[in-house]
Amino acid sequence: MTDFLKMHHSEIKRILAKYPNGQERSAVMPLLHLVQAEKGYISRHDIDAIAGVLNITSTEVVSIIGFYTLYHSEKEKACYRIQVCTDLACALQGADQFLAELCKKVGIMPGETTPDGLITIEEVTCLAGCDRAPLFQVQGDGTIRYHENQTPENAAGLINQLRINARKGGE
Repeated sequence: MTDFLKMHHSEIKRILAKYPNGQERSAVMPLLHLVQAEKGYISRHDIDAIAGVLNITSTEVVSIIGFYTLYHSEKEKACYRIQVCTDLACALQGADQFLAELCKKVGIMPGETTPDGLITIEEVTCLAGCDRAPLFQVQGDGTIRYHENQTPENAAGLINQLRINARKGGE
């Protein structure tokens, strides 16, 4: 078990108590959230430890991390992850064009990080706001914020505000 999981033994017991005997594997997402909230990412060692606690394979844990955009198996590339939904419903409302224009305004391609290390823009599927597309979520500072009915100009303004806030925090 990782040091992190040892430190949070009582919290893990509390999470597992919510599930009937034999169904503990259903606690995988709350345990992943516990690790990620503390560390910002889920290491390979944490994946193996969670698999051991839940008596499932590491592959099963990794599949959850890979499916959900809220979980990360590596340290953050940037202070803020901007995740733009481009699934079919959002694409029909201009998400692909929105993503391309936003990346052009910021000067990076999807999956890249700005030279200042502050912003990473990612393409994801399904943020559950199809009727309010284009939309994106911003992960950073331990929070997740959704921004709906966006234009590239609005989003670029938000990114500028994030940069201003980061400079104020660094002073």
